[in-house]
Amino acid sequence: MNISFAFKNFEPSDHLKEYATSRFEKMAKFIGDTIETELQINLSVEKFRHKAEVVLAADNLHISAYEESEDMYSTIDQVLDKLEAQLKKMRERHKERRRAGTPRAARMDVISFTDEGSGRTPTIKESDNFEPKPMSVDEAAMQLESRKFEFLVFRNAETARVNVLYRTKNGDFGLIDPGN
Repeated sequence: MNISFAFKNFEPSDHLKEYATSRFEKMAKFIGDTIETELQINLSVEKFRHKAEVVLAADNLHISAYEESEDMYSTIDQVLDKLEAQLKKMRERHKERRRAGTPRAARMDVISFTDEGSGRTPTIKESDNFEPKPMSVDEAAMQLESRKFEFLVFRNAETARVNVLYRTKNGDFGLIDPGN
């Protein structure tokens, strides 16, 4: 994370720079420590008001916060609290979107087909609701190999999507991955 400072109307002490740097480096735990992350800190003084404006720009993220008080150290703490609150809120929203996008259970229907000459239409004989277990493709292949089933529905642990592993006529396995 690249941290840059801009000071207006005052000469900062080394202690103030070190304090602000140490406080804002703790934000890396929320966004990850990537080289592309830029943190611009603008500190200024006007009469008795100490102002801090912070702009955080990362890959898909742009957050800013502003605070003013009578002490520069407390202003830095307050603006940091605002930024952390915004980051936590955004992270929770992202988690909620991910959770909402993945279905928790899958429905399995067994359809029986008859000869085309009889004129009957296929009917659903059985229906079952279950939650696919998360596992890797190799684990799913071992489970399908040890059982007599023709296919296995599972949640791919690497992609978090529901996949189907099936047995081919020659004894090998095929994988159906719905993609995005």
